[in-house]
Amino acid sequence: MASHSNSPRLVAGLGLWSAVSLNMLDMIGVGPFITVPLIVSAMGGPQAMLGWVLGAFFALCDGLVWAELSAAMPGSGGSYRYLRECYGPQKLGRLVSFLFIWQLSFSAPLSIASGAIGLASYATVFWPGLETPLWSHRWAGNLPWLETSRIAFSLSGATLLAISVVIVVLVLLYRKITSIARISRLLWLTVMATIAWIIFAGLTHFHSTVAFDFPAGAFSLSRGFFLGLGSAMLIATYDYWGYYNVSFLGDEVRTPSKTIPRAVLLSILVVACLYLVMNVSILGVVPWREMAPSHVGAGFNVVSVFMQNIYGAWAGKTISALIMLAALGSVFSLMLGYSRVPYAAALDGNYFKAMARVHPEGKFPYVSLIALASVAIIACFFSLAEVIAALVVIRILLQFLLQAVGLIILRWRRPELPRPFRMWLYPAPAVLAVAGFLFILFSRKHFVRELRFALVILAAGLIVYSYRAWREREWPFASTKQRQDG
Repeated sequence: MASHSNSPRLVAGLGLWSAVSLNMLDMIGVGPFITVPLIVSAMGGPQAMLGWVLGAFFALCDGLVWAELSAAMPGSGGSYRYLRECYGPQKLGRLVSFLFIWQLSFSAPLSIASGAIGLASYATVFWPGLETPLWSHRWAGNLPWLETSRIAFSLSGATLLAISVVIVVLVLLYRKITSIARISRLLWLTVMATIAWIIFAGLTHFHSTVAFDFPAGAFSLSRGFFLGLGSAMLIATYDYWGYYNVSFLGDEVRTPSKTIPRAVLLSILVVACLYLVMNVSILGVVPWREMAPSHVGAGFNVVSVFMQNIYGAWAGKTISALIMLAALGSVFSLMLGYSRVPYAAALDGNYFKAMARVHPEGKFPYVSLIALASVAIIACFFSLAEVIAALVVIRILLQFLLQAVGLIILRWRRPELPRPFRMWLYPAPAVLAVAGFLFILFSRKHFVRELRFALVILAAGLIVYSYRAWREREWPFASTKQRQDG
């Protein structure tokens, strides 16, 4: 790795509370407020709660993977740093870590855009005209190894609002990390107040006969049950994502080897409890059979319907405003965390050099931040509903699976590496995490199409890396002397 002793350093200004709040902002965001009908529909009834429970269990297993790796390698970069070290920094690890950055160039801007689009969707409660399309186009074509693929582009008032959200968050993040910590705590309090109100409203108007109105054969262990469970767990996995966000900010966390593992595990446990209670509360008020798109506006505003059923129209609009703030917090947290990953890769010489530039006064990677926001703005023109499952598959295939297996490899390769936090019941959580990810990948309808799309991304990444490695004489094209030095 090249020396950067003369370059500006990042400021370690995040404590445990700030770290947990950033993770929770990333996890909660807008996802759980728009996916309740989707996960219930996946299993055809309130037995979908099993998807949330299993999603939390496997998130905890994977969280233990992140906790050990982040304690052993607490610098900025998260998975980029972990994958590189697990598989060998000058050998296979260089390719694997590059592939992580490669998939991130697709998934990170879309994740950020999804929060912005979710915010704009709830804004239609106040301004229905935002949904009116100003321009739209649908491209159809045959991609390698895929069936006919369609990509939709559209422009509406909601699109312009989503773009404005990305720009506002960019402005908020264009400052020192100590100021960002204060902003994150304020947004965290808003999110907690929103969830607390939903839970209070649901529990005080809860009807067990509505919440537990299971259809006939709800728990019969048929092929359809497991296909539905796989789809439900995919959505739950998407909702839980974010417990690792602070791992990307290691250089900006105080005592990171202790703070990051605690923040990861605390975030999972707290959010899992909140999700379960909140979703059961909603199911106890809004019958699951009424969660069809025709009843709740394509699934986006089920919480507004929930509050309106209890208190009236004013409550539906108030909760919509609070959810919009929660979505803003999610975009804030996502952009903050992901902007540090290209920065870490650039410092390592495995990405564009400009990404390593740090703002001389604010001490933050401003080029990486601006680049990520720019791509996210473009992503706001796409319809994410058709590609979200494929994105989850890409992340599992090129990040989470490789990382869980990598931890076991690292234990074998580097037994002497200091590990301030060691995985509980090793290696069971890592093995269970791998099993859970494989179940999500293959136990769903139409999984082949999504898996092929992920393989296209993988193949393209291999081509780009191979050309770059050949030109720079890096692994596996390095000379014998270079390999010996490595």
